[in-house]
Amino acid sequence: SAGYPNLWPSSSCKEPLDVSKSSTFDVVSGILTDMRKIFPFELFHLGGDEVNTTCWSSTRHVKQWLQQHNMTTKDAYQYFVLKAQEIAISKNWTPVNWEETFDTFPTKLNPRTVVHNWLGPGVCPKAVAKGFRCIFSNQGVWYLDHLHVPWEDTYNAEPLEGINNVSQQKLVLGGEVCMWGETADTSDVQQTIWPRAAAAAERLWSRREATSARNGNFTALPRLQYFRCLLNRRGVQAAPVTNMIARSPPIWSGSCYDQ
Repeated sequence: SAGYPNLWPSSSCKEPLDVSKSSTFDVVSGILTDMRKIFPFELFHLGGDEVNTTCWSSTRHVKQWLQQHNMTTKDAYQYFVLKAQEIAISKNWTPVNWEETFDTFPTKLNPRTVVHNWLGPGVCPKAVAKGFRCIFSNQGVWYLDHLHVPWEDTYNAEPLEGINNVSQQKLVLGGEVCMWGETADTSDVQQTIWPRAAAAAERLWSRREATSARNGNFTALPRLQYFRCLLNRRGVQAAPVTNMIARSPPIWSGSCYDQ
């Protein structure tokens, strides 16, 4: 938005973008048009999480627009999301939105919406029960910037948990581990991502029976340790697998040279 300061509600209140201006959606449309020319993929993530609408209610012209349209800020949040979805679909994108949109106005979302879970367990079962597709990224196990999450929890997470209907299971597209940058830069990002991302990857491409929690320490752990060392040999600064806190150095000299 630095290149388009008129998208801000005001110079002192910059988020979320100005819902009252048609030019806001012109820019959104332009971006989606340009992206469509470059990327051939089906999905486009439109966000929609952690939206603080205080700027809308505290900026005079936006507040007036809300009053004229008989909208609350919650209504305007819905309006913005649905307008962006409409634009995306017109460009032949399938919209992906964070779960807050599903939690707030599930009956209004376009049926093509892919709901992206992150806040915790239980969202994908609710979404697929209403016919939506879902992506699993429960922050308790698959947010890599949560440094206290051990590899076992990442590995044992089940995207289909709570979904017993086979047709509904097929609506879960898969999962995604998320790496956010608040506490990472080039000095620590690789050892924050690896090797826990590999634990989630094996979970996603394996049958449930093959990733049983009962034998993880005997089967999965040696594989992850080997893979971590392989990454190290290739110049990727992957952290030790069994760290208590992710991206910490080894607690002893038991590096890959001992394996």
